[in-house]
Amino acid sequence: MSDRVRAHVLVSGTVQGVYYRANTRDTAQERGIDGWVKNLDDGRVEAAFEGPEDAVESMVEWCHTGSPAADVEGVDVEYEEPTGEDGFEIVR
Repeated sequence: MSDRVRAHVLVSGTVQGVYYRANTRDTAQERGIDGWVKNLDDGRVEAAFEGPEDAVESMVEWCHTGSPAADVEGVDVEYEEPTGEDGFEIVR
C-alpha cells in the first residue's frame, strides 16, 4: 500500500463541454485509479487521482491532452497524502 500516491490536478483551457470529465473517468477506470473529477465555476476542471505511482503519473500526463475536443492550456499538480479514495466518479 506504500506505493499509493495522490495527485490533485487543476486543468485550464477549453476543458468544459468537451467530454473532458467523462474521458477522465473512463481513462482512470481503465488504469485502476481511484478519485474524482469535476467542473469548476471558473471554467477549469479539478480532479484527484489516487493509486499506484506509475498509474497516477500516467493520468497526470494524460490530462495535458485530455479528451479529443479539449484544448488544454495548463495543468497544475500538487501531490498529497492518499485519503483512501475508492472508485472514480464525476462530481457535480
